[in-house]
Amino acid sequence: MTTSSRFVVAVHVLTALAVTGGRPLRSEDLARSANTGAVVIRGLMTRLNEAGLTRSQLGAGGGALLARPASDIRLLDVYRAVEAPELFAVHRMPPCEACPVGGNILSAIQPVLGKAQAALEASLGESTIATMAEEVARLGGFSIPLGG
Repeated sequence: MTTSSRFVVAVHVLTALAVTGGRPLRSEDLARSANTGAVVIRGLMTRLNEAGLTRSQLGAGGGALLARPASDIRLLDVYRAVEAPELFAVHRMPPCEACPVGGNILSAIQPVLGKAQAALEASLGESTIATMAEEVARLGGFSIPLGG
């Protein structure tokens, strides 16, 4: 069973936009940075744009920009923009009600899953794209341009 990489790639994209000092980036450049296809990036950009996290600048030299300061974009905002509302999926088909486990497993596990989801969201709410940009700059040994 695999999990989605949308969230991490979206954070990558937003962090790249944050470190440019307000210079727009094309989806091809973001795709190269994330080592994925431009089509994947454009799909994420659509979601991020709809959530008010990015905007497009048209014309020569155009591309994607942050729609608001990186310090105002929480990782939780990104998660909610690109991932399904529920972290954990349950059975595609309802379990067998006649089985002692099948008839009760969802009621037993839902409180645990709810706590895990709340803990994840609380943690993501504590960090911002600015935090990620600062850490990437620190790890990469570069500084973020003013306005970034």
